[in-house]
Order: sequence, then structure tokens, then C-alpha cells
Amino acid sequence: MSIPHFHPANPPRILVLGDLMIDRYLVGSCDRVSPEAPVQVVNVVKETRSLGGAGNVVANLTALGARATLVAVVGSDLATTPLASLLERHGVLRDGLVVDAERPTTVKTRVVASRQQIVRFDVETVAAVSSAVESELLDRFAHYLAACDVVVLSDYGKGVLTKRVTQRCIALCIEHGKPVFVDPKGTDYTKYRGATMVTPNRKEAGAAAGISMNSAGAVTQAGNLLLKEHAFGACLITLSEDGMELFEGGREHRLPTEAREVFDVTGAGDTVIAAVAFAAACGLPLLDACRFANRAAGIVVGKLGAATTTLAEIKNATVPRQAGLDEKILDVDALCERLAAERGFGNSIVFTNGCFDILHAGHVRYLVEAKTFGDVLVVGLNTDDSVRQLKGPGRPLNTEHDRALLLAALASVNYVVLFAEETPLALIERIVPDVLVKGGDYRVEDVVGADVVTRAHGLVKIVAFLEGKSTSGLIDRISKEKP
Repeated sequence: MSIPHFHPANPPRILVLGDLMIDRYLVGSCDRVSPEAPVQVVNVVKETRSLGGAGNVVANLTALGARATLVAVVGSDLATTPLASLLERHGVLRDGLVVDAERPTTVKTRVVASRQQIVRFDVETVAAVSSAVESELLDRFAHYLAACDVVVLSDYGKGVLTKRVTQRCIALCIEHGKPVFVDPKGTDYTKYRGATMVTPNRKEAGAAAGISMNSAGAVTQAGNLLLKEHAFGACLITLSEDGMELFEGGREHRLPTEAREVFDVTGAGDTVIAAVAFAAACGLPLLDACRFANRAAGIVVGKLGAATTTLAEIKNATVPRQAGLDEKILDVDALCERLAAERGFGNSIVFTNGCFDILHAGHVRYLVEAKTFGDVLVVGLNTDDSVRQLKGPGRPLNTEHDRALLLAALASVNYVVLFAEETPLALIERIVPDVLVKGGDYRVEDVVGADVVTRAHGLVKIVAFLEGKSTSGLIDRISKEKP
């Protein structure tokens, strides 16, 4: 998976238009029932407010490092008071806010006890904004458009993204060559026609396409139908615990979920569209941008409320390690795919190889030292036939599966891959590690694959073997001690 990059002095600039709201949390404990009615009593110990809806998209963008501009509608009520400080916290100006005295600012209040939501109550209106407010929104949008790299339309169905507003914004984006990403709502997707990408969830996609999503192949049918009928550049359908499905240019890509532990899915859709737009603004292709968004969403659903994640947090997240030892043992194609993900996180790859017939202390110390040269250690392991060619007909004493399993059990070893040739040259050419490690008293120029690594600006390291520790020595001792 690729990680977006940008110069700190020139962060991606993203314009967000949509339904702004405040997420209010009342957090406390609950250990009794009210004597007045059969309801729980929550002892509130903390109250927090954060940006919700399009505001949460902005919060996600600024957490990733983008410079965000927000165009939205607020009421003239008291709920607008905390907005100034909330926006300031994310470095966002209030200049893009249009005040509509006829509607309240949307506030969603959630009561949380014992880390679970007890109840939610909303103050809002879903009526469409007036034509005068539409015109004001379009004026603000047009004013900020030229200075942005990418546009996000965040539709929560609260009346801001009317068909007139949405279609005019998309037309302006097309006219100025600005990609526009839409988090849609409702079933009328004609108002999003021509968008670069829409990001419905499974239920929304089915409703918009008029398809029951319970049947096999329904996601594929819905994604292709939405693309065809509405001239979208791409459609990303989020599938909760099943990950995501991207439809683009006649191709379909399944992205499995990357969530470790799901605690709260609130705002996960905001994270997805923010991360996709951010990555696209940094120059990543849509598929890579969706992979990045998938990882970001997997992090935020493990947090409470409409959470965000940072670029550093995503970069430093470890690539999932399977619990089973057998699953650390990969063929070369699967290994290359996994290493591409590791490199996407900025991890350096270390490679070494050997027969490792009888695993001993010398091997363990050697592999521990090899791991110190980088982040991920890959061990190339000779197959049984390859060992026989090198060591003779009596070797190996342990099968390739047993040897691989023992290596995989070591904490220093991340991946094990078998190779059948006498040397690992072909394997090194596929992997092109950042560091190539060899044991013994070799000269760097004599190490197999050294030229491959050095041409790619990698390093070759020689590690001395532990004195008196070798498989051949162990076999000799066992043979001599036989009665």
C-alpha cells in the first residue's frame, strides 16, 4: 500500500461543501434505574463537542495534513457559538459559512455509558435550503474553487446539497479540471452525475440502484449499474466488515477490511472520503487512494466517536501478521505482494538465506543481528532437493516444512520463502531487498545477489558466525557419540 507524500510547505488543498453539524457527547457511568420510569440513569462526568458531518470530513483532512476549506450552512442559534473554536482547532476559517436564520445548526447528542451509546437525540431540519441560500453557497464555492486541488461533497441529507447546488458544483469542477468526490445520500443519484467518485455504503448503493443486496453478485451489479447510469468516474462501495469494492474503468477491485477491532463506526464514511480525496490530491491513483482509505478507516473504527487518524499513525501501523506460523511461510508471489505493502509503510526489507537444517544458537543469534539492519526480515530457505545438491544425499535431516516452521516461530523472522535453486539469485532479483545479509567471512563482492542490491542503492552486510556453532559440527558430534 502506498502512503501519500507532500511537501510540508505545500500541503494538499481540499474544498469541502456539505452538511455541517456538531457531535455532542455526554459521557458517564450507569449503575441504576430511575425511580420515575423504567429507564437507566446516567451520571454524566464529561461533555465534549466535535465537528460532525462535513465538519468531520474537514477534521479528518486536517488530521492527515491537508489544508481544508469548508463551505456550509449554519443557523443563527446558540449552537453556532462553539463552531468558531471547533473550526479554529482545525485551522479552518469561518468565511465559508452561510448563516440561515430559518434553520437550526444540526446538533447530534449521544449519551455514552460504559463505553456504549445509550441514546442519541438530534436537533435538525432536513428541509432544502432556500434559493437565496443556494446562491450564497454557490458564490462561496466558486470563490474558493480555483485555489483547491480536490473537492469533496459531503451529503448527509440535511437540505444543503440540493440538486441545483450539487450539479452546479460538479459542473464547475469539470470546467476547472478539479476532481470531485461525493459521499452520497438518498436514492436520487442523478444530482451527482459526472462526479469523479461516489462512496456509498452497501445499503445506500442497493437503494440507489434498486437492487436487493442480499443476493450473490449484488454488489457487482449495483456498482456497475451506478457507474453506467450516472457517468461516474468510479464508485467505491463500503461493505463494513467485508471491506470495500472499487468499480473503475470496467474493472472491479475487492479490498478486504483492515479493521483490527471495531468499537464505533460513527464517522467511518467521513474518514473514507477524506482519505481518498487526500490521497488523490497527493497524486495517488484511485486504487491506491482507496487502499489508503481502507487502512485509515480500519484505524478509526477502533476509536470512540467520530474519530480521526494521522498520516504518521497510518504509516506506523503494522502490516497485519497472521496468528498461524504456517501463514508466515509464503510463496514468492504472495511474499512480493506483502513486501509491497510493507514498503508502502516505509519499512525496509532485509533478506538472508540458508539451509537451517538443525536450528541452533548460532542461527538464532545470526538472524537476530540480521533483523537489526532493517524493519522486516525475510529468510530464503533452500528446499530439500536444493539442500541435497549442496550438502549431499544424507541431508537435510529435517524436511523443508519443519525447517520453515521453526524459522517462522522466531520473533526476529517476519517471512520465510522457499527456493529450489542452488543460489537465491532469482529470489533476490524478485524481492530486491534494501539490505542483503550473508554469514561468514565473505567479501561483499562475492556474495550472490550483491550486485542486484547495490544497483538498487541497497546495502550488503556480512555477519560473522558464532564460533563453534554449526549444523555440520552437531552432526559430527552426534555421529561420534553413537555407541
